[in-house]
Amino acid sequence: MSAAAEAIIAARREKRVLAPLGAEAPATPEAGYAVQHEIAGRQGAIPPFGFKIGATTRQMQDYLGLSGPAAGFVPKESLRPDGAELRFADFLNPGVECEIAVRLGRDLPAGPTTREQAAEAVAEVFPAIEIVEKRYGDLALLGTPTLIADQVFHAAGVLGAAARDWRTLDLGAAKGSFHVGGRVVGSGHGRDLLGHPLEALAWLAGSGAARAFGGLKAGQVVWLGSVTPPIWLEGPCEVVAEFDLLGTARLRFV
Repeated sequence: MSAAAEAIIAARREKRVLAPLGAEAPATPEAGYAVQHEIAGRQGAIPPFGFKIGATTRQMQDYLGLSGPAAGFVPKESLRPDGAELRFADFLNPGVECEIAVRLGRDLPAGPTTREQAAEAVAEVFPAIEIVEKRYGDLALLGTPTLIADQVFHAAGVLGAAARDWRTLDLGAAKGSFHVGGRVVGSGHGRDLLGHPLEALAWLAGSGAARAFGGLKAGQVVWLGSVTPPIWLEGPCEVVAEFDLLGTARLRFV
């Protein structure tokens, strides 16, 4: 186990902010994905339950100081049931994101992939929420490869009920409204995710994450990205991601 992977695992176990890793930090995105793979192995998450994609919107890339998307593996224990009640104190500086997710019905090999090829691999589409944690101080000092190694803020996720007849829907036009604490805090559309949600899935298949984990596998779930910026929470509250074409996902922090 590399020193970088050990440091990330220790920071999570102790629920503290991850300090820059200095000389032990991965130097490239590819090295970051290699450290991520080590962490997945320590968790018994190879192959993983799925993946999350971060920074699929220009707004999020600017927010995080990234030049493009980044991905993280999702272990099985990350998935919480729709409507779950979660203890706010169990998370470190938690936030939430309003997402579209898919479940794969067939494998997608690692490598260049078109939107059409990505669509053929999808079995189900869901309204979703990702729980993220602000585990970092200055992202510029931490560095993108270390952010990748630490699964790009990922903490947990929720899926709503699968959308009916999703292939008849215009996923790019799907509008998500994000409700936190009983008020709308943001909204966006599927097209905000690299132009179309399935473009985000195609990006993932061609990414360093897919190469590190040997491609995408049937049955895996992918959180494709948030149509709103992350909402950092101040305390217990209800969170609802409501998509006009897809349905609703919800959770509550207590």
